[in-house]
Amino acid sequence: MAIIFHCEHCGKKIEAADAAGGKWGKCPACHNKLYVPSMDTGEELKLSPIDETDVEREHRLMAETHKLTQDILKEREIPEGPAPLAGAVYQMSEKELKQNIIMYLRQIMYGELDEAERIAALIAPFSNQALTIIDRIALSEIPEPELADIPPQVLAGSIRTLRDKIGGPK
Repeated sequence: MAIIFHCEHCGKKIEAADAAGGKWGKCPACHNKLYVPSMDTGEELKLSPIDETDVEREHRLMAETHKLTQDILKEREIPEGPAPLAGAVYQMSEKELKQNIIMYLRQIMYGELDEAERIAALIAPFSNQALTIIDRIALSEIPEPELADIPPQVLAGSIRTLRDKIGGPK
């Protein structure tokens, strides 16, 4: 008589030989390691019902976590108000320039084109320094953590667009 049970990972119904009872094996469907229960009867083990409130809570918490993560990634200091006084030369640090480039790429991805244009205008006066940073981002095998959720093709296209906007070589 076979031992009948469900995989705890994928839920597939599994029939195992009596000799396999009390041992570890692999699910034929999902290949996860599972314990084959030892039983003397051929009765099927029933899965416990899923508590819908737990599932709804998990979905709500995941959505909240995603929203908070996106808010944190968008958070940064943007100089407010008019441009620096005439005669004063504003210098943007490499860190601030990199943050502006990353913000531009994220805004393009999310379709926030007006904000992206504003950021591109901030980056443009520092085109030589910006191109070095853009090239570093483009050639990096591992993307910046803030850019990890952007598909590679979208990121490459956004980088090309930014290079064109700030006057980089094509």
